[in-house]
Amino acid sequence: MSQAQQLITEHIDIWTSAIVAKSGVGRGSSKKRELYGIKKLRDLILELAVRGKLVPQDPTDEPASVLLERISDEATELVKAKKIKKPKILPQITDDEKPFVLPAGWEWERLPSCYYIVGSKINQIQTKEYLELGSYLVVDQGQKFIAGYCDDKSKVLEIERPVIVFGDHTKNIKFIDFNFVIGADGVKVLCPYSELSTRFLYQVIKSYDLADRGYARHFKVLNEKLAPLPPLAEQHRIVAKVDELMLLCDQLEQQTEASIDAHATLVEVLLSTLTDSADADELAQNWARIAEHFDTLFTTEQSIDALKQTILQLAVMGKLVPQNPDDEPASVLLDKIAAEKAKLVEEKKIKKQKPLSMIEDNEKPYDVPGNWAWCRIGNASISTDYGLSSKTSNDDNGVPVLKMGDIQASKVITGGQGTVSKETEGLPYLYLESRDLLYNRTNSVELVGKTGIFTGNNDDYSFASYLIRIRTLKNSVLPEFININMASPDFRKNQIMPHIKQQCGQANVNGTIMKNMLIALAPESEQHRIVAKVDELFEICDKLKDKLQQSQQTQVHLTDALVDSALA
Repeated sequence: MSQAQQLITEHIDIWTSAIVAKSGVGRGSSKKRELYGIKKLRDLILELAVRGKLVPQDPTDEPASVLLERISDEATELVKAKKIKKPKILPQITDDEKPFVLPAGWEWERLPSCYYIVGSKINQIQTKEYLELGSYLVVDQGQKFIAGYCDDKSKVLEIERPVIVFGDHTKNIKFIDFNFVIGADGVKVLCPYSELSTRFLYQVIKSYDLADRGYARHFKVLNEKLAPLPPLAEQHRIVAKVDELMLLCDQLEQQTEASIDAHATLVEVLLSTLTDSADADELAQNWARIAEHFDTLFTTEQSIDALKQTILQLAVMGKLVPQNPDDEPASVLLDKIAAEKAKLVEEKKIKKQKPLSMIEDNEKPYDVPGNWAWCRIGNASISTDYGLSSKTSNDDNGVPVLKMGDIQASKVITGGQGTVSKETEGLPYLYLESRDLLYNRTNSVELVGKTGIFTGNNDDYSFASYLIRIRTLKNSVLPEFININMASPDFRKNQIMPHIKQQCGQANVNGTIMKNMLIALAPESEQHRIVAKVDELFEICDKLKDKLQQSQQTQVHLTDALVDSALA
């Protein structure tokens, strides 16, 4: 076994442990993680293959220089038979162009000298001619490549040997070993000369480091590449070894994904026992069972995020801290809010609001302790207001305007915002005060409804129209407690998701609906205890995540070091 193969097979734990969170995950993303180590392993296998480091060389193999002579003769015969056009004369390869040293018996060749184009307009079919079902597969530029079917046998490209098909983007490169019809839009079919293994040339092309780009530029850049060519016998040995090792990667990927999914399911089941606990004693028992295996359960970002969500849900169900029967009930707090609102209406500082409907028992998603109260957000707040619709600029003397992307992890991130003039309509009323709550009414389906607490100075910032300011009493932790309610998983499930409306690619849950959403309100004294406990537990979660990210970064560095070692 070569040293390179040893690096691959003897460090499986490193390849499978290097897992990173994907950045910018949005609509259409099925996974929030990348198996970085296995991806790098796949790349390494191809790189070792084309450098001649994957299988041993055999000095009795016919050298590639002889192979190139036969390719030249084959091209000449194809031209004479009028099966291909006369190839362009390409410049000699200089030493400066060669990216690495090849083993004895190998040769560098320009990629266009390794293939000829097959198929023509005769074999092409327009998109409008595709059939739902038919006898012959149509290969087109789309990611799946099998774009449809047709019944016109005269369009079928009958290939004598496998070909390589290029689509409209770098990622659309396919090895195909069956007869097919060519999709007309952005497809080129390349047939390597018979002295080359099509699958080996396909592996060479897949090893190129090509940025994703549009079709025409992609094909031109790709054809500027050099192909490292081994003897034909070695090509076949390399193809077999690559197939063997790629199968190993498939198995590692499946095992790793299955292990991650099983771990996530276990965490979900165990955490659900907490929210399903009937009383404080049962909750304590369930928590003790989880705490016993804390270090092995919360080993992924997904599991830590699930723990945070459980903490929030326990908080708003009245299960996170002990109840105190001497606490002033939440109904008294609602009376204080109503009195303050009436006072501000009388002073003409806010407009009188329409009364909200009474809460029916069937609206309440779960039971809360006796001195708690279910209420609508409109009744827990002093006012709710849409933000500014004016366009922003980069004027340093203007008023910074917060946007939806500034709400992150239930916090409002300030700095770097565009500004509007201080004379903008809506100001000064739409200035923010410290500890105002911002609600995002328009965003993607995944992000609409997120909230955050503004912690900046009074009258320094305003906010955009797709945000809604929720202002309430601030002589307690009520803003923070409402924020916890609106970040809890049950709130999203029952108050946000049923009301999402989509238009122009965005999801919306408007202010009228928001004011009618339900939150579970604890007595003021208990709110303080809950907010403090949530902060304490979230700090533990954040430390766990920091430790995990450091560990993941170490695994990534180890993976990169293995790659460097194998290619040295």
